Formats: sequence, C-alpha cells, structure tokens
Amino acid sequence: MNPTSIKSPELAESAAGAHDPYSALRLRDYRLFLAGTVIAVIGQQMQTVAVGWQLYEQTGSAFALGGVGLVQVLPIIALALPAGHVADRFDRKRVLMTAVGLLALSSLGLATVSARHGSIALIYAWLLLSGVGRAFQGPAKTAFLPQIVPRRYFSNAVSWNSGGFHLASVLGPALGGAAIALLKSATAVYVLDAAATLTFFGLLALIIGRPLTPPLKAATLRTLAAGVSFVWRTKVLLAAITLDLFAVLLGGAVTLLPIYAKDILRVGPSGLGWLRAAPAVGALAMAFALAHLPPLRKAGKTMLVAVACFGLATIVFGLSRSFWLSLLMLSLTGAFDNISVVVRHTLVQLLPPDEVRGRVAAVNGMFIGTSNELGGFESGAVAALFGPVVSVVSGSIGTLVVVLAVALIWPQIRRFGALDGD
Repeated sequence: MNPTSIKSPELAESAAGAHDPYSALRLRDYRLFLAGTVIAVIGQQMQTVAVGWQLYEQTGSAFALGGVGLVQVLPIIALALPAGHVADRFDRKRVLMTAVGLLALSSLGLATVSARHGSIALIYAWLLLSGVGRAFQGPAKTAFLPQIVPRRYFSNAVSWNSGGFHLASVLGPALGGAAIALLKSATAVYVLDAAATLTFFGLLALIIGRPLTPPLKAATLRTLAAGVSFVWRTKVLLAAITLDLFAVLLGGAVTLLPIYAKDILRVGPSGLGWLRAAPAVGALAMAFALAHLPPLRKAGKTMLVAVACFGLATIVFGLSRSFWLSLLMLSLTGAFDNISVVVRHTLVQLLPPDEVRGRVAAVNGMFIGTSNELGGFESGAVAALFGPVVSVVSGSIGTLVVVLAVALIWPQIRRFGALDGD
C-alpha cells in the first residue's frame, strides 16, 4: 500500500478494514518529526562510533569506553525531574529545539577537539554537554508526540518511530565506520553529526502541532515528583520500565564492541561499524513487522519473552569468535529489544494524562538513560577486571534473572493485554 494514496487515516482505516499500518505516516507533522528524527539519529550514531574508536585508539582502555556512558548519564540523572517539569510547563517544541541546539553545539565542540588533537578531558566535557541536551530532549520529545499524533495512532507512530530510529542506527554506524576508515580521523564525522542535528532543528520549526494544555504553576517538590508518583502507582508501567532498566544495565554488549572488533574478531573500524549496525538491522525488521500487525494483544507476556530472548542471544554473541555469527546474534538482540521498546514507549504515552506526560517521560528517560549509560560503564569496568567475554556473558545471565524476578514481583505485567489506545 502506498502510504500517501489515502490522505485521511480514518478513511484509510475504513477502506483497509481493522488496521491501517500507515495511519501515522499520513499526518504531515508526524512525517516532519520522523524525518528529522531519522536524520539526527544517523548523525548521532556516526558520532558514537567515532567517539568509541577515537578513545580506544588513544587510550586502549576499557575504562575510557565505559566513561563515555558515565559522563553522559550524570546530567540525565541530575536534570530528569526539572526537565520533565519544563516539558509540562513550557512550549514543548521550543524546549525540544533548544535541546537539539545544545546537541549540535556539542558535536561542533568534539570536532574542534579532534582537529586540534585535544585531551580526553575535553572530549568528556563536550559529551557532558550533550548529556544536558539529551536530558531535556527526551521528555520534551516524548511529550510532544501526542500534540502531533492523535491518541488512536500512538501505537502505530511508536512502531514507525522505532523503525526510523533503527534504520538510522543501521546507516549511521556503517557510515561512521567507513568515514573513519577512509579519512583516518573522527573530525569529519563530528561535523556531519552537527549538520544532521541542525537539519532536525529546521524540520521541527515547520511543525505546527496542537496547543498545549494550560501551563503548571511554579515548580514545587510535589510537582517535580508527580511523574515518579504516577509511575509508582501504575504497576504495569513500573514493571515495564524496571525490566528495561536492569535488562539493558546487565545485558548490554554495545560498549565493548570496539574491543571485539579490534582484539577478538579482528575486523577493524569498518567491521565495528557493521557490528554496531547489526542490532538495528534486526530491530528495523521487527519494527516493520509490528507496524503492519495489529497492536499486540498479549503485550506483557510478549515483552517478558522478548527480553529473555535478548539475554540468550547476547550470551551467544559474547562467546562467538565468528564475525558472521556475531552479526546474527546482535541482529537478534535488536529484534527482541525492539518489542520491549515499542511496548514501553506506548505505555509511557498512553497511560499518563497530558498534564503529567512530560514528567512521566522524564522518569522513563532517567531509567532508560541510566540503564544504557551506566550499563556501558558496568560493562567497561567488568571487562577491565575480568575480560570482555566474562563481562558480556555474566551480564546476560543477570538479564535472565531480572526477567524472572519482574514476572514474579509484578504479575500485572504478565496479565497486561492489548496494546492500543482504546
């Protein structure tokens, strides 16, 4: 089906029957939002490859790689609650554009450090600024989506968001690795990331969106903590966020990919680009499948099984010495992780009322940002002490334990059914 062949999502649903896989893509503002997101993530993924390769080339240290995650997660932890309040009180599009501007500035700073062969401390300083931008971007971006996509299309929009993100995550690492191999420098990659981020800034300016509800009163401890309170009361959402938090914290192998590429699989920077892209290939395929299927009817059980399979695939990757088997396992981790992402992101947008959605998104971002970045630090620290294989395999076994624990502690997640907006 051509997604532009029927302009109205309602007419498309009527013509196609129960489910229109392109309903969100028929909305102009959402197309601009998605296009900008894809372009920005391509640049971000290129930069991630460049930072990892540059640091490991300069230091040869797993701790240095783990430090990338730590320095970016600190602002997310420190600013999560204020950023959520800002997203609920002020114009979300302007907040988002300001955050995107900080990310572009960070990329230009990294380019300057790389060109001048600056210190590792300066690299971490600019990454710290990018963490500030990400802290405000996350809740504003998540809470802005309901202003451009009607509630009934949330699940479909989240699926396409995930697909777009992972398409960019396929292209970005491959382009980043190829650029480093060709140019023998990370500088140009940082400049390209800045250009991509500024493109997202321009596309955001073209989005209209519906008006925001009346702003909150002045911030208090109670208003800042409203998102935490909502998540704590909503056990299904608490279980989903906790599952992702600890599964990724323990089961991630992405931080150690430069070590696998250089020392274990011996495939160089180009191979590193493909290793980083492999999870996105699997996730993209899964996102496309989910967008074309009706919303999940047993979303809770599906999420638990998917995270368990993510852990198993990561164990096989950790033990593999074959480049092609490693690529396959990483692609499977991406496919299984994408199921978890779609369920969690849809819950974050469907369950909270609009007036608290930014703060709930901030709590979600703090959890997930913590898991991704602290997970990178944990992987680097364990790898430095016991080696990369022990780090990956032991962490993945921990993921399986977390799945079992979440299923037992919060039976609500096992019983959660249809993933739609009705």
